[in-house]
Amino acid sequence: MVRYNLKTVRSFLLKQNFQFFWDYTSPHWASRFLDDWCSQTMRSKIEPMKKVARMLRSHRELLLNWFRAKKQISAGVVEGFNNKAKLITRKAYGFRTFRATEVALYHTLGALPEPETTHRFC
Repeated sequence: MVRYNLKTVRSFLLKQNFQFFWDYTSPHWASRFLDDWCSQTMRSKIEPMKKVARMLRSHRELLLNWFRAKKQISAGVVEGFNNKAKLITRKAYGFRTFRATEVALYHTLGALPEPETTHRFC
């Protein structure tokens, strides 16, 4: 006999159901879906899922902005740029001046214009 943890199954189904949120095109209907999903999740008595629902409710307007922008704006490029900048900053840990770190950033990011320096990196 197979025994299932029903809270785990319900949590998985709620997570899968939330994926339909991204299929909407209208901010109005996406808002209705989000409200209904959060209400259903709050009634589930599964505390981790209720925590997610509270977080989604607190960021509701920011989530709906994505639909208002007609799904054309993505933060992926900004996230990639920030990731590269953090990596270079970590690599430049031993540099003593901000100027040296700045040159390392310009050199690594490639397409950005390099500042005037006495030494040119190849």
